[in-house]
Amino acid sequence: MIDNYFIADQFSLLAKLMDVHGENSFKSKSYSSSAFTIEKLPEQLSTLQPAEFSKMKGIGDSAAKKISEILETGKLLALEELIGKTPSGILEMLTIKGLGPKKISTIWKEMEIETIGELLYACNENRLMMYKGFGQKTQENVRDTIEFYLRNQGSHLYAETEPYVLAIDKKIKAQFPNHKFQLTGEFSRQLEIINQVEWVTTTSIGELKTFFEQNKYLTHVEEVTGIQFSGEDNVRTFFHITDEKSFAAKCIGTGSSAEFLAACQQKPGWTNAIVAQNEEEFFEKLGISYCPPFLREQSWAVESNSKNEIIQPTDIRGIIHSHSKWSDGSNTIEEMAAACIAKGLEYLVISDHSKSAFYANGLSEERIREQHQLIDELNTKLAPFRIFKSIESDILNDGSLDYPEETLKTFDLVIASVHSNLKMTEEKAMSRLLKAIENPYTTILGHMTGRLLLSRKGYPVDHSRIIDACKANNVVIELNAHPRRLDMGWQYIHEAIEKGVLISIDPDAHTIDGFDDCRFGVLSAQKAGVTAKDNLSSFTLQQFEAHIGHR
Repeated sequence: MIDNYFIADQFSLLAKLMDVHGENSFKSKSYSSSAFTIEKLPEQLSTLQPAEFSKMKGIGDSAAKKISEILETGKLLALEELIGKTPSGILEMLTIKGLGPKKISTIWKEMEIETIGELLYACNENRLMMYKGFGQKTQENVRDTIEFYLRNQGSHLYAETEPYVLAIDKKIKAQFPNHKFQLTGEFSRQLEIINQVEWVTTTSIGELKTFFEQNKYLTHVEEVTGIQFSGEDNVRTFFHITDEKSFAAKCIGTGSSAEFLAACQQKPGWTNAIVAQNEEEFFEKLGISYCPPFLREQSWAVESNSKNEIIQPTDIRGIIHSHSKWSDGSNTIEEMAAACIAKGLEYLVISDHSKSAFYANGLSEERIREQHQLIDELNTKLAPFRIFKSIESDILNDGSLDYPEETLKTFDLVIASVHSNLKMTEEKAMSRLLKAIENPYTTILGHMTGRLLLSRKGYPVDHSRIIDACKANNVVIELNAHPRRLDMGWQYIHEAIEKGVLISIDPDAHTIDGFDDCRFGVLSAQKAGVTAKDNLSSFTLQQFEAHIGHR
């Protein structure tokens, strides 16, 4: 039976969506009022005659007809039509505390944001505060609510999962000191998105079950070879049970991609039951050098000889791609430089947004001149540390950059990125990107696909063609290190470095704390076998100056 709560919900959603779409505000208020009235009725509308509906206080003729429609058909056509015209992400936003329909309309129509993940990213870049009706408190409340919401969806960013995983790892090893535990699966491979955290262990299922249930975890799967739990953070954990003899083989089997395992199986020493004391011995029996878990993805890694040279977080020598208070960052340039110096870094590339990014307080030509004067003064003051004059120039719809030549040539380097009109075919995306790459002032191609992990797929591109174009035009490809981007993806980076194209691990920092995101970019780069010499932000100051001076 259709009850009053269902009917009230239909009216409430109709009213909200009318406001989101900017339809008749008088009607939307009327339907909202009807929803309130219906929910408080002492009797069920389904037990009454349709003629009685319009006689009720707070329910007019239009609402009465819609009540009849819902009771007869189980749905409301006007609502169905609005839902059909509304992106699913906008519907999700209606569940976010602190966001009313009018604000959601602004987010969708003016900010061109269509998913909760995109909205969270905009909060982290201080974008909401650029619009009327969005203050700092609203932005903080929206961010906190979205983060709570996303934690309960089942899939998590590596960066969000890491502290939780390391804490559990420490706890279980202390609880079961006489048993082996080793992280495996997605987390050990440093994948961008974690759906389940896995361990290989010699502990029994019974012991694990007792321990985790005592700590208020739920048991989801229990089988002979393993058991799965989840806690209040909604992170699924799975334990593969094995014995000492099979421990190394189990770690390899559960901690490698299908492609990598298939390549291993082609080696003469492969059997289905390699017995080894540890993973190093396992690979030795295959006749190959030890391959760390993060490299167990693509077949090339089986034969790679560069495993000991792979880039480390300590190899980052400078911060490239950062935003200051001049656009949508939270810190002054001097504060950012001081933070770099405190970290022992050698240089900072300030790349605020260009003028077309009005939503991010993009820089006009006049403000660029003012910023450059300030940077000159700071460089005199902070030497030998150096701040480089850069811009994150929007790649416009026709592929051109966001300033005339006389402005572009005033920068030490230019990062070219797409920020608008993201719904493109591959043909359109490639046309824009290739033209930008061919621009003689483009130094770095920023976040190539525009993806936001768990939020926005990104526009389709032909990675190989872009890599070839960057090689031909001496353009560096960014590995945007923000945990929600990690774009260009590691799956394509090995091809780039094999072809001699430089990668630049850049934090896209909007706060000083954002500098630390470089580490997540390094973890992603490690999966592609990147070495320090392959990465622009690992260049010393002198090497960096030489690189941008020879463009």
